[in-house]
Amino acid sequence: MIEHFNVVLLDEAEMFLASLDIKVRNKIVFNIDKARTLLDPKLFKKLNDDIWAFRTTFQSNEYRLLAFWDKTDNQNTLVICTHGFIKKTQKIPKSEIHKALKIRLEYFKA
Repeated sequence: MIEHFNVVLLDEAEMFLASLDIKVRNKIVFNIDKARTLLDPKLFKKLNDDIWAFRTTFQSNEYRLLAFWDKTDNQNTLVICTHGFIKKTQKIPKSEIHKALKIRLEYFKA
């Protein structure tokens, strides 16, 4: 199968995954790997022009890892995961999107 992108977890995304139960963590990692080859909006969905979300449902809980694309290297397209959270409302909170946008700006400045 063709992998459309590679995934990089920033520190906050790694800490979020590390805080979860091993079964939840494994399901999220499985879905990320699956999204890399399928480009399925049920697994990886565009939220706005810059921010995307890896989506996982496990035991009635909704988990989200927010991310953005880094296409600065023509050879290697990256999706950078900024942070994660457990979704408790119908929509993704704007504060979470703003946080991802802020991390994205810092990433490209560096």
